Amino acid sequence: MAYAVLVDTKKCMACRGCQVACKDWNRLPAGATKFRGSYTNPPTLEAHTWNHLIFSETDQGRWLFANYACMHCTDAACVNVCPAGAVQRTKNGTVWPDPDKCIGCGLCVQHCPFHVPHLSKTTNKMGKCTGCAERTSQGLRPACVTTCPNGALQYGERNALLQQAKERVQSLREQGFAQANIYGENEMHGLGRIYILTERPAAYGLPENPCYSASAWIWQLARRPLGKLASVGLFSGLVVGFLRWRGDRIQHKGDNTM
Repeated sequence: MAYAVLVDTKKCMACRGCQVACKDWNRLPAGATKFRGSYTNPPTLEAHTWNHLIFSETDQGRWLFANYACMHCTDAACVNVCPAGAVQRTKNGTVWPDPDKCIGCGLCVQHCPFHVPHLSKTTNKMGKCTGCAERTSQGLRPACVTTCPNGALQYGERNALLQQAKERVQSLREQGFAQANIYGENEMHGLGRIYILTERPAAYGLPENPCYSASAWIWQLARRPLGKLASVGLFSGLVVGFLRWRGDRIQHKGDNTM
């Protein structure tokens, strides 16, 4: 049975409780930040920031808030391109990264349409939201959901949350929010993070039509033969070395764009 997080952006009051709870539960270090002309801080997810709040201002001067973290895609690019099998889907739909298997190649970073995974400069391992798998497996809700004071985040069975989202969107349209819509029902064959929006997805910084890049398909096809080569003596070092070199390049490119 697939589970999901429902994000009701109309209920969000930008307290950043979700952002802090994620840091606290996962014992993630704080990062150096500075004001860049936006209240979204840090400006993007990072290897040690798995959950943050996006602030967007409309032309009408209305603020839009949205919690942003891994989307836990049904058809996840990170799972499909990883040559080391370091990213897997759990039975409840969570896309879970295994740091012990990660070789720091950066393919997940390069091909995620939501720009979620990032490589750590300290460990050279990928970091992203784990869906609080260690909590949900024990019948608990994710840390971000538990701390939300206004009920903007909910966790439960995906189909039930989708039905709830449809009813909420209908209610919002009746209240005058003509563009109210659901994001995540069908994107990437269904997301594990479903959004109730009052504007188009782009207004919240969400891609309108997330999809695989052409290079992602190529790496997906190459994953199996690369894995076989990596298990053969001399080729093992060559393949892993090449992939880590790629990861270094991706990481340096990210540093230059910050």
